[in-house]
Amino acid sequence: MGNGTLAETDPRHRLSVKPAGSSAGFVDGAWWPRTAGLAAELPDLVAALAGRLGTVERVTYNLAAWDPPGRRLTIEGRVVRLEGFRSQHPDTVTVIGASGRRRLTLLTVPPGTEPGTARQVLRRAAEAGNVESPEALLAADGLASARQRWEAEGGRLRAPV
Repeated sequence: MGNGTLAETDPRHRLSVKPAGSSAGFVDGAWWPRTAGLAAELPDLVAALAGRLGTVERVTYNLAAWDPPGRRLTIEGRVVRLEGFRSQHPDTVTVIGASGRRRLTLLTVPPGTEPGTARQVLRRAAEAGNVESPEALLAADGLASARQRWEAEGGRLRAPV
């Protein structure tokens, strides 16, 4: 795509990424997974990012934001390490390419988000000059961030409905 976004309108990927060389800000783009099952969602994401990152070696995520995926996942014959951290922003995943040299931090749009709203967030997060925080990106379209949902539910995150 000419503006540097990847598969923004492809329903299989549900992904948009800033053009290469853009100022990163808080996130490098956005991803709209279908479920809170990270292991089930990652194969399409990794495939979509292969052109930008090459071989994906690791994915980091917030432990409370996803169903437990295990520590390794084999995708297209390659092992991808999955590393959960309590310190990682709950509305992001970071996908790391070979040797850790290339990485993309993606805002995660809640799986149950209405399609029009999700597309707006995907588009805005991938704008070259966007430096908004994950909370600001989600709040602009009336979505609660994972952290806001966590706090509203008494500290226990549940998968979106």
